[in-house]
Amino acid sequence: MPVVTNRRMTGRKVAHLTSVHPALDVRIFQRECKSLARAGFDVTIIGPHPADCVADKVQIKAVPVEKGRIARSTRAVWRIYREALRINADLYHFHDPELIPVGLLLRAAGKTVIYDVHEDLPRDIISKPYLPAWSRSLISRIAGGFESATCGFFSALVPVTPFIADRFLPLNKRTVVVSNYPYLQDETGSGAATPYCQRPLSLAYVGNITKNRGIREMVFAMGMLPESLAATLELAGNDLPIDVHPEELRGHAGWKRIRHHGKLNYADVSSLLEQVRVGLVVIYPTPAFLESLPVKMFEYMSAGLPIIASDFPQWRAIVEDSSCGLLVDPMDPAAIASAMEYLLTHPQEAEEMGRRGRIAVQTKYNWQTQERKLLDLYAELLEPACAE
Repeated sequence: MPVVTNRRMTGRKVAHLTSVHPALDVRIFQRECKSLARAGFDVTIIGPHPADCVADKVQIKAVPVEKGRIARSTRAVWRIYREALRINADLYHFHDPELIPVGLLLRAAGKTVIYDVHEDLPRDIISKPYLPAWSRSLISRIAGGFESATCGFFSALVPVTPFIADRFLPLNKRTVVVSNYPYLQDETGSGAATPYCQRPLSLAYVGNITKNRGIREMVFAMGMLPESLAATLELAGNDLPIDVHPEELRGHAGWKRIRHHGKLNYADVSSLLEQVRVGLVVIYPTPAFLESLPVKMFEYMSAGLPIIASDFPQWRAIVEDSSCGLLVDPMDPAAIASAMEYLLTHPQEAEEMGRRGRIAVQTKYNWQTQERKLLDLYAELLEPACAE
């Protein structure tokens, strides 16, 4: 679906603000800001980045990457606020709960402000491993209460899932779901995909590598595959975190079948997915994840890969409706290994699952369907007749 430029919007200045995500974050930069720039907006991202630059017609105003959470929520937030005032945009769009005070100050100055809700904050806090267990419930209630009390002051809310939207709709009538679906593959693929049945017996996991995203279970599952099955797991993401006991994991038999690529950029991820046979998204059933819609699942589908996914009710509806993969108990390495073996040893059926998943993305779960909603919201907020 091509972007339709609204001439009255051309040149209108918008600023996206983030203190938590890198400036080139997939949702912020690749999805939202590039779409806005193509539609004619003058777009700036203020967020963590090594230096000021321009990327795909989006201006990046860098703030230093703060190492500690306290420094990030104080110094970084203050720097973002000062830069936001200096830019004097027509519309501000912020992406982190810790920037709510910045959003309120901008609203008090008469600015149009959107709050982009990436996570269900109360549930997300309950799952934070760095918080003492005794404190999580209290902090969750306080943070959730503050978010609920302030969200009605913003010009609009842009939650990432319908589940999150249900919480905010009674509090702010301009609540528009903009999901993290991928671009259609023909816009991002390298064009050098290996024919499915000629690919090595490889699976892929792309994203943050953490305990609750199933890294231990994936490694254990690889160790349970038959020795006669020359399978590998292509792992793209950060180094192993301390809470998964990295040395123990690297000493496991399953690690011998893993190739850890480190963090890959957007283009390299697309290229990797064009060379493997299966995509994995076996996330733990934590409160923050049960109602999530992980972008990696749709990226696997867009690349024509069958998926092995956690058997969550919302995910089950997507996978079963599209017949695009297998559902497993993410806490059971043997179940994950069984699904891996089945897809790798039934290539024609696996390829057909991948084909159906790609069709589902092409017809429903693609960014172009969400881009239209974002641009319509911006037009509504910035049109003279709707000015606040």
